[in-house]
Amino acid sequence: MAVRLEAVTPAETVWTKVAAALRGELGEGAFNSYVAPSAVREGYAGAVCLVTPTAYARDWVRRNALRRVAELWRQHDPDGRQLDVKSRVEFEAESAPAAAAAAPVEAPKPAQSATVIPITDGPRAVRAAGLQERLTFDTFVPGRGNDFAHAMARQVATWVDGHFNPVFFHGPYGYGKTHLLNAIAWEAQRLRPDAKVIYLTAERFLSTFVKAVMDRATAAFKEELRGADLLLIDDVHFIGGKPSSQEELFHTLTALVEDGRRVVLSGDRPPSAMVEVEPRLRSHLGAGLVCAIEPADKPLRLGVVERKFEALAGRQIVDLPARPDVVEFLADRVPGSIRELEGAINTLAAGAGSRLSRLTVEEAQGLLQPNLRGGVERRITVDEIQKTTAEHFGLKQADLLSERRTRAVARPRQVAMYLCKQHTTRSYPDIGRRFGGRDHTTVLHAVKKIEELMGKDEQIARDVETLSRKLRG
Repeated sequence: MAVRLEAVTPAETVWTKVAAALRGELGEGAFNSYVAPSAVREGYAGAVCLVTPTAYARDWVRRNALRRVAELWRQHDPDGRQLDVKSRVEFEAESAPAAAAAAPVEAPKPAQSATVIPITDGPRAVRAAGLQERLTFDTFVPGRGNDFAHAMARQVATWVDGHFNPVFFHGPYGYGKTHLLNAIAWEAQRLRPDAKVIYLTAERFLSTFVKAVMDRATAAFKEELRGADLLLIDDVHFIGGKPSSQEELFHTLTALVEDGRRVVLSGDRPPSAMVEVEPRLRSHLGAGLVCAIEPADKPLRLGVVERKFEALAGRQIVDLPARPDVVEFLADRVPGSIRELEGAINTLAAGAGSRLSRLTVEEAQGLLQPNLRGGVERRITVDEIQKTTAEHFGLKQADLLSERRTRAVARPRQVAMYLCKQHTTRSYPDIGRRFGGRDHTTVLHAVKKIEELMGKDEQIARDVETLSRKLRG
């Protein structure tokens, strides 16, 4: 199957610039919780809307950031359009009638009592259920942080018999949970066109359940969900604090698992950490297989950059090959999640176009600098690396410069030397001098040793990746 990735739209390019400015102003915590999961969408007749994953996030943005968002949008949008803010459910509900009004008139169809759209007749119904065509296994880039989750997702999608049910994927925003659930649904439907596959976000589950209660149609709601051969619910943590919806999800989950139907869920934390979810449901969520998706390491980020460029080249948006140092620059210096990395690549592609194959690191930095202030330009020093590494391993900076050769000091020292070579322009002799006057061969040995260990020691790989993220801010 060919790689399918959507081209960046003008509205998405503007939003990338706005979001980059908001990150610095709001702080990482608020930005990652309420802004990063949101996206700008173009609705009917060219209207633009910031679509948040939940009504709660929509209300937070309106209360705390809407004025600044509007100011930044006006600064960057050449068309001077007004940006509205809606939750995903609101946007989908309003977009559907507009799209229907613009579509050719068809013969009336019999009324349906189902409150959830099942996936039963191929790609058309899959799209109606909220899945994205570009989020398939073909476009998913596996790596150290997501290998196990990727393998389990493929296993679920092939309908093979197994003992793990439900399967629960968890990890931070922007690292592939939604991608995996979409990919499972697409592949499962392809392999079994007759199967009933239902994909819902937790917010869609909540809103549909509430509507069913109000319409006195809960029996139809229950019948629809419990008749699924495969049920996928994304971002299930949003159901926390809603007792009646938790109760319904618990009974749905129990009925499907007892009947041998497949259930796949995702959340931002493992079920055991979802304290706002009632214990009985929390226990059932974690009773099957729990798969963590870790932040991406450098090889995975490199793979994402290369795959994204290939997809954009396939759509004739850029010319390949990109220079290796530009690819490395993107993987190393763009902070944040895979979703944010893809946003930076889109921005670079929109600015460079057919010049991408000739683009230098300096030119790439210039194109991205307005959008990634504080992330791209910041110089990382040897002193900062030593202090950060020492703190991470519970040491003093002086320990890394000392003559001590115990493993508890020698390995962190080697990690710090490796990071110095990766994040600074210092030479081997210069780095050696900054570590208590050591010879350049000591530094060279340390770099090679850490490179070797990262390929077989997961703890070292995680330490290096964690420290790299801290250093990049």
